[in-house]
Amino acid sequence: MTVLRGASVALRPTVPEDIPALAAIRGTPEVRERWRGGDDLEADLATDLQDPDTRCLTVDHDRRIIGMIQWYAEEEPDYRHAGIDLFLDPAVHGRGLGTDAVRTLACHLIDVQGHHRLIIDPAADNTAAIRCYTKVGFRPVGIMRRYERGLDGSWHDGLLMDLLADEVVR
Repeated sequence: MTVLRGASVALRPTVPEDIPALAAIRGTPEVRERWRGGDDLEADLATDLQDPDTRCLTVDHDRRIIGMIQWYAEEEPDYRHAGIDLFLDPAVHGRGLGTDAVRTLACHLIDVQGHHRLIIDPAADNTAAIRCYTKVGFRPVGIMRRYERGLDGSWHDGLLMDLLADEVVR
């Protein structure tokens, strides 16, 4: 895959050399709350990079790593779609960079990969993420009750959102 360029961000295939910077971002309290993992975040990221079903892209802004966006595809013809997930450095939250990254990848998945439908599943209480995804055109589908376990061990709801190809806000 080539580098995907948004209005402010560049999305490029994640390489092993990106792992320390990405692990540092995933280790921030704001990100760790949403993107759990084991005690060794670098090992978790290395495992993600080895997963043949997940494509990891490093998000760069002003020649600096600010996060990672990843996607996977369901290739069964009768259910074909792609899913997206994202984390960004809290230092850049609120600047529209997440929206730019999601929009850039969504357009690539629709225009180049030929997907007609995309999904994303933020925590139901993650209003900033939901607002970001809504700006790209994602719509709420429904609440997935007790969808994921939180850091405190309790279960939390997720929000399933989807985007059809003709609904993307470009």
